[in-house]
Amino acid sequence: MKLGIAGAGMIVKEALGVLNDLDIDLKGICARKNSEEKLKKLSEKHNIANYYTDFDDMLRNSEIDTIYVAVPNILHYEFCKKALEAGKNVICEKPFTVSLNELEKLNDLAVKNNLILIEAITTLYLENFLEIERIVKNGEIGEVKLVCANFSQYSSRYDNFRKGIISPSFDPKFAGGSLMDLNIYNIHFICAIFGQAREVRYIPSIEKNIDVSGVLILTYPDKECVSIASKASNCTKNMQIQGSKATISMDVPTNGCESFSIYKKGEGEEEFNLNKYNHRMCREFIEIEKIIDNKDFNMAEKMMEKSLIVMSVVEKARKVL
Repeated sequence: MKLGIAGAGMIVKEALGVLNDLDIDLKGICARKNSEEKLKKLSEKHNIANYYTDFDDMLRNSEIDTIYVAVPNILHYEFCKKALEAGKNVICEKPFTVSLNELEKLNDLAVKNNLILIEAITTLYLENFLEIERIVKNGEIGEVKLVCANFSQYSSRYDNFRKGIISPSFDPKFAGGSLMDLNIYNIHFICAIFGQAREVRYIPSIEKNIDVSGVLILTYPDKECVSIASKASNCTKNMQIQGSKATISMDVPTNGCESFSIYKKGEGEEEFNLNKYNHRMCREFIEIEKIIDNKDFNMAEKMMEKSLIVMSVVEKARKVL
């Protein structure tokens, strides 16, 4: 995989350290003209071959075969579409798009052009998550009765937001908010295990026309799943899957799944950590690089099916915003 990066924000800075550690071939990075000095420093620090202030210029680099899209949410569709039309595979940061229709169009374009299109969602690649998924689907905790996931994290940008200094992550014009920024991880976690919900309800807490927090309820024929997120408060980040025989719980957010425990009545609680890497993004990029280098369209299709389910949930939830 020979990678070009679109974006130079916080998530890119975090990803670059991982990409360097994994020795992924970084051929280019692109951001706006007013970020040129930042691009220069990032290129020098992380051994990136070229930097660009025009996305089209980076797409013309024939050495690049894959684009990592990490721009504001509202721009995901536009950047992914351009990259696919230029013959590049695409890794897109969460949330994939703003609407289900946008994602369906991108998927059709990727299939037509025989390209890999995949969402960068850390949760689904982590060993701890995969073990939790296996345990639940094998019925080892019995019939699941209730699921609750809470990812609440006081944003470093929230104080400025309250003063009227609005960053994209708090701007409705950029499809910001807690649903798209944090709750998306909870939704992926739940839907990857249980599939499409029968009913979706979202109860947001609105400030300045954006959901700074919210409660999402996913109703299944035999269970309720409650998915909570906030960018305006903190909590003990946690997740519980309550079964008739045992309960799986995490005291960590669903984007990292650093550990989990299983409590069985009469047997006590046992803690597990199967993750092989310290950074939550390592396994994600290792697996995605394999998919792209091996042209594993079957796996890409399986991951797309999960993303389509999640985007259908998000679309229904966003109707109240």
